[in-house]
Amino acid sequence: MEKKQFQAESKRLLEMMINSIYTQKEVFLRELISNASDAIDKIYYKALTDDSLSFNQDDYYIKVEADKENRTLKITDTGIGMTKEELENNLGVIAKSGSLAFKAENEIKDGHDIIGQFGVGFYAAFMVADVVTVISKALGQEEAYKWESEGADGYTIVPAEKAEVGTEIILKIKENTEDESYDEYLEEYRLKSIIKKYSDFIRYPIKMNVTKSRKKEGSENEYEDYTEEEIINSMVPIWRKNKSELTDEDYEQFYHEKRYGFDKPLKHIHISVDGTIRYQAILYIPENIPFDYYSREFEKGLELYSNGVLIMDKCADLLPDYFSFVKGMVDSEDLSLNISREMLQHDRQLKLIAKNINKKIKSELQGLLKNEREKYEKFYQSFGRQLKFGVYNEFGAHKETLQDLLMFYSSKEKKLVTLDEYISRMPEEQKYIYYATGESNERIEKLPQTELVSDKGFEILYFTEDIDEFAIKMLMTYKEKEFKSVSSGDLGIEESEQDTEAKDEENKELFDAMKNLLGDKVKDVRISKRLKSHPVCLTADGEVTIEMEKILNAMPDNQNVKADKVLEINPNHEVFQSLKAAFENDKEKLALYTNLLYNQALLIEGLPIQDPVEFTNDICKVMV
Repeated sequence: MEKKQFQAESKRLLEMMINSIYTQKEVFLRELISNASDAIDKIYYKALTDDSLSFNQDDYYIKVEADKENRTLKITDTGIGMTKEELENNLGVIAKSGSLAFKAENEIKDGHDIIGQFGVGFYAAFMVADVVTVISKALGQEEAYKWESEGADGYTIVPAEKAEVGTEIILKIKENTEDESYDEYLEEYRLKSIIKKYSDFIRYPIKMNVTKSRKKEGSENEYEDYTEEEIINSMVPIWRKNKSELTDEDYEQFYHEKRYGFDKPLKHIHISVDGTIRYQAILYIPENIPFDYYSREFEKGLELYSNGVLIMDKCADLLPDYFSFVKGMVDSEDLSLNISREMLQHDRQLKLIAKNINKKIKSELQGLLKNEREKYEKFYQSFGRQLKFGVYNEFGAHKETLQDLLMFYSSKEKKLVTLDEYISRMPEEQKYIYYATGESNERIEKLPQTELVSDKGFEILYFTEDIDEFAIKMLMTYKEKEFKSVSSGDLGIEESEQDTEAKDEENKELFDAMKNLLGDKVKDVRISKRLKSHPVCLTADGEVTIEMEKILNAMPDNQNVKADKVLEINPNHEVFQSLKAAFENDKEKLALYTNLLYNQALLIEGLPIQDPVEFTNDICKVMV
């Protein structure tokens, strides 16, 4: 019996493929089942054009059988089978399964698509098997043939006995090594889980003999094991059913079956597109944030299927980072697969699907915001931070997409509001969208800097998350209205500017003395236009705000960023008169008052006092 050699390039490809192309060995079963499904598809197509053939789907199946004693795993199909020449051509030359040629010859465009367009998948069997045997009898042929190979050294083809049309693939499973346990591919539970994971939606039944338990006849307490043939796969994927057939419970059940989350999804999105590129998708917006969402372990992405066969557990390219919370799957017949079903070409089809999915997610979130406000607010509590990060990330490249989805707590409404809702309530004379930053809504409400804006009747948005101000700085404007912090130098509120400037000039010597006492702690000391009842506050000149300083300096790579702080004094507060008196009569007391006011302003902002002992001593001096 002559052993034939693989072509030189095929031999090298086989060696490379066994060692590196597939990231998980378990996918060998997916590949063999997909090829078996192809073989049955080919009979289906023949029957469409050959009146002598009839196709009764109930007669066609795939069977998986494990024999632990002999360490063999057999995959049988009732498909079209292969002649001796087809065994030679399809299995003797790597990356030629025959499916692509069959598809071209029969001008197949629609209907049951051929999965196995690349023959490399068959050779995944060598990752787990020392010997691979293929016994096949082709449709319309009397003779069957056996193809056998131990890997890259070549293969043999000899006549064989087989009564029925179809193909049997028998794998002699490798012995265990220190690094790998191959026994698992002979275990019933493991085979079932691999079939459910990758091939659950193959359109033909995948059968296995399953061990079950029952009471022994005539006994009340004794049980016996027996085997029964079962169909392992569900065959009809939920996404190929009409939406009208499905209930919310069906979608929820699928969510939990696929282990997308333990919560109840807030929203499901069922997409079916039959255009330039065909695909179906079921997407979910979760209710709760996954425990590892902001950890390195979290992987974004959707499950990706090619004609019902799982290709990737997490296809990250289908989701932008700002929608990384979305769970679900996509199935397309039109994806270009490269070498193995695991490796996708980053081509136009995938990008087009991703673009459409992105638009659909945004549209559904807008619908949720408009029609189911309570649900949207629940979603936003979990994932609003991610949307804000999406505005800030990549230099604001996605701000137009996300700005209408943002929400912030409102000083007037006492609840979350959108930017559009804020704009719609702005008085005509209001120039800016005002915001204030702090650790909580309660603390922001007490900030002295909010007094003037609130007294004018203007609404203030409360920023309580570290990302908020960074995102808004990247957004810059919304509907041509600029954002303005209540702590910024110019609030755009027409007050008696001349009076303020006059008072600054009148008290220039006092403020210069205070600035000299504080040194580089502040950029300036000046009269405040914004304070009403409080004696003092800190504001910032420039792009870096006081809140940004706190956040940036709390990061691991502390760069010691400093905001240009301004100490503002309320000229209408009693404290101001004490300052003036101290300046005139007691320079030591002026230093004491200046330090006290500066440290008070730091405390209001939630900034640390440089010397707490000195601060407490200063308070004691005032009390004596």
